[in-house]
Amino acid sequence: MLKYSTTFQVYSFFGSGKFCFSKIKFSIYILNFFQQKKTFVSSQKELAKIPTKICFIKLKVTSFHCICKKINLLYLGVVLFAISCAKNEESKRDHLVFRYNEHANISSLDPAFAKDQRNIWACHQLYNTLVELDEKLQIQPSLASSWEVSEDGLTYLFNLREDVFFHTNEIFGINEKRKLNVADVVFSLKRLTDPKIASSGSWIMQSVEEISEVSANQVKIQLKQAFPPFLGLLSMKYASIIPIEVGQTNFDFRKNPIGTGPFYFKRWEENEKLVFRRNPLYFEKDKNGNQLPYLEAVAITFLPEKQGEFMEFLQGKIDFMSGLHPSYKDELITLSGELSAKYADRIAIQKSPYLNTEYIGLYMDADNSLLKDKRFRQALNYGLNREVMMKYLRNNVGIPATKGFIPQGLPGALEKDRYAFQPEKAKALIQEVKSELGVNSLQLNIATNASYLDLMEYVQKEWAKLGVDVKIDVMPASTLLQQRSSGKLEAFRASWIADYPDAENYLSLFLSSNFSPNGPNYTHFNKSSFDSLYRKANQEIDVEKRINLYRQMDSLVMENAPVVPLFYDEVIRFQQKNIDGLGINPLNLLDLRRVKKQAM
Repeated sequence: MLKYSTTFQVYSFFGSGKFCFSKIKFSIYILNFFQQKKTFVSSQKELAKIPTKICFIKLKVTSFHCICKKINLLYLGVVLFAISCAKNEESKRDHLVFRYNEHANISSLDPAFAKDQRNIWACHQLYNTLVELDEKLQIQPSLASSWEVSEDGLTYLFNLREDVFFHTNEIFGINEKRKLNVADVVFSLKRLTDPKIASSGSWIMQSVEEISEVSANQVKIQLKQAFPPFLGLLSMKYASIIPIEVGQTNFDFRKNPIGTGPFYFKRWEENEKLVFRRNPLYFEKDKNGNQLPYLEAVAITFLPEKQGEFMEFLQGKIDFMSGLHPSYKDELITLSGELSAKYADRIAIQKSPYLNTEYIGLYMDADNSLLKDKRFRQALNYGLNREVMMKYLRNNVGIPATKGFIPQGLPGALEKDRYAFQPEKAKALIQEVKSELGVNSLQLNIATNASYLDLMEYVQKEWAKLGVDVKIDVMPASTLLQQRSSGKLEAFRASWIADYPDAENYLSLFLSSNFSPNGPNYTHFNKSSFDSLYRKANQEIDVEKRINLYRQMDSLVMENAPVVPLFYDEVIRFQQKNIDGLGINPLNLLDLRRVKKQAM
C-alpha cells in the first residue's frame, strides 16, 4: 500500500473484478466488494505494459481525471461509488481522532527520557505512574490504589491495582498480554538509575535507599532521608511503569513502547506523523461506568513553523494549540487577553496559572558593587510597571509578579503584593545609593537571548527613568546558560519551570549549598536564616506547617531581592468548539482520557 497524500497516486482496476486502492483507509471498505491486487503505475512506459480492461484513476482534492485503455465505464462507476462511500465513512469517524502538532520531533517514547514537553505529552498517553496529579495539583491514585507513609517520612508502602494490563504485544508470548505486577514497578524505578540507560530522570531517585517487593501486590520504597515532595516526583512521567520484559530482551523500546496507558503505540514516521490507538484493555472508567478513553485515536503531526500550525488550526485540521506566538498573537487575542470576537463562534480559549516564574537574576558576587546593595536591588523591583508590560507585550497572558518568587497556583505562594509599582520609592532608594557612592549615574548589564529582547528593552526604559543606565547583551541561549552557571553575568533574564509541583522546587534556587555551577543558585544568594528554614521544611511532614515555612522563606528572598520577578506564566490553550473534556492544569500536561470530539 502507498502512503497517503493529498494528490493520490495511480490506482488500477481489473476488468476481472479485482481492484487495488493505495489509500489504506479506503481499502478497508472497498475490499468488501473486491479481491485485492496491487498494480502501481509511475510512468508512461509502465502504463504501456498494462493489460486491457484496466482503468487508471488519478484523484485530486477537488477534481479527478482518468486515463483509460479500453475503459469499462461500469467498472469505473463502481470504483467511484466505492471511493465516495469510503470518504463519507472516513468523515463520519473523524470525530474519534484527536489531532495536534509538535514543532520538533519527539526524541523518544521511552519515559526514562521524558524531559521535554513534547516527549512528556506523548508518554502521558501511553503510560501510567503509581500516583498522579489532578488539575489542582493534588496527589491521586493511579496504578497504586492506595499507599501509606511512615511517621518519619522514610517508608512508602504502595498497594497496586489488580485490574491493570499492559498493551498487547508479542513480547509477552502466545497470549500477547499480561497483567501488571510488583516486579514491573521495581524494575521500572530501578531502571532510572541504571548507568546503561543514562536516564535524564535519574535525579528523582536520588533520595531513595531501596525499592523492594513486599507481597504479590505491594511494593515498598525506603528513603535515605525524609523528602515530603516525594509523591510529587513519583507522578512525573519519568516514573512511568513499563514491563520487566523490556530489560530482558534486545527490544527497541524507544520506538516500540509498551505501557498501561489509555492509548497504545500504532505508527511512527519520524518528523512526519505519530499515531496512537485506543487501548481496549484500559482500566479506568468514567463516573457512569463507561470505559475510558472515549477517543479512538491520537494523531500527532510535526509542522516546524508555528505560523503553519496556526493555519492548520484555523482550517480545522488540528484540534488544539498550546501557547501563544508573536506571529499570530494579536490576531487571536485582544490586549486584555480575551479571544478575538471574529473567532468566538469557532474557537474556545482556556487559561490557567502555569508553574513558571520569569525573572531577572542579580549575581550578588559580581564585581559590580551595586548588586551587593540591598537598596539598589529593591529599587529595581519597585521601579518596574509589570502591569503595563504584561498588557502591551504579552496581551495579558501571564500574571504580573508583584508578590514572591513562588508562582501563583502553587501552595506556598505569597498572597500579598511585595513589589507593587512604586516609582517614587524606587527613585528615593536610587538617590540614597548615588549619594553614598558620590556618583551621578548607575550602570547595569543584563544578558538575554533574542526571544526576550522586547521584554528587556521595556525594562531598560523603565529603569532609565530611575537613573539606571542598562546595557542589554543579546546572546545565544546556550551561551547564556553557560555564562550564567559560571558566574560571568552580573544580571540575566531567566525562567524557572517546576520539575515537580512543590514550592521547594523554587526555593532550592536560593539555598547556599546550591551555588552554581554545581547547583541552581545562580544569584549566589546566601543567608543562614533561609538555609535553616529550608532544612526544617524538608523534615516537616505536616503539609500546612510546611507551606507556612515556604511562605517565610519566600518573604526572606523578596526582602533581600536577589531577583526581580517579571511575571508568573499562564497556560493558554485554543481548541476547536467541538472538543469537550480537555481540561487545563498548572503543569500544562495534555490529558486526553476524557476528551470527546463532536461530529461536525
